[in-house]
Amino acid sequence: MKEHLTIIKVGGKIVENSESLNALLKDFAAVEGKKLLVHGGGRSATQMAARLGVETKMVDGRRITDEAMLEVVTMVYGGLVNKRIVAGLQALGIDAVGLTGADMNIVLSDKRKVSAVDYGWVGDVKRVNAEAVATLIESGCCPVVAPLTHDGCGHMLNTNADTIAATTAIALAPYYDVTLVYCFEKPGVLACPDDDTSVIDTITHSDFTRLTADGTIAGGMIPKIENALDAIDQGVSRVLITKADAIGQEGKGTTVK
Repeated sequence: MKEHLTIIKVGGKIVENSESLNALLKDFAAVEGKKLLVHGGGRSATQMAARLGVETKMVDGRRITDEAMLEVVTMVYGGLVNKRIVAGLQALGIDAVGLTGADMNIVLSDKRKVSAVDYGWVGDVKRVNAEAVATLIESGCCPVVAPLTHDGCGHMLNTNADTIAATTAIALAPYYDVTLVYCFEKPGVLACPDDDTSVIDTITHSDFTRLTADGTIAGGMIPKIENALDAIDQGVSRVLITKADAIGQEGKGTTVK
């Protein structure tokens, strides 16, 4: 029987606030067994870019990562945010190691091709080095992965954290019984965006088609659920979308099947 592994992806809104971050880290530290954390940090990057005089350009909510912005996100995601999380986990007795995709070649990506929009140095995940990640986990370390990958040719790439979490979960599914948890500031996927009690308990492929068609699921939640469904299709045992403070609580959030 495979050992259980919990992979938690936490959004930038949570890790960028000291109070919510500290609460998240305590809950994460209390999760039993082997675990891995993937984090965001977009607002911190935007704030740092403004301080450095680097213009932030967004298209449909997606960051354009030119050379100057790549320097900012590498510094913020791989440095400031990642190491703050690692230090916080060490204080809680978790032997954490902070990583980007370039470290140990754990996540290799292709630079996104230019189509209608040139997103610059943005990566689409090509391969996750599951053996390297599993080696760290088996050594007793808790990997903390920043939303940065590399192209194998010396370039860092800004990469969607939800996608990194899903592809890492898929790659590790042959090694572990994997639960993937997407946690953010809402209690789950909501039927009514302004009503936090309207959590949709379960979403299947057919539910997703229907709920996107009628507009219930929209915006950034669409790619998140697409990643979740892809993970389930490729061997991940469980995927949950829930509020950060509900980590480890049975029956909370939206289960993707």
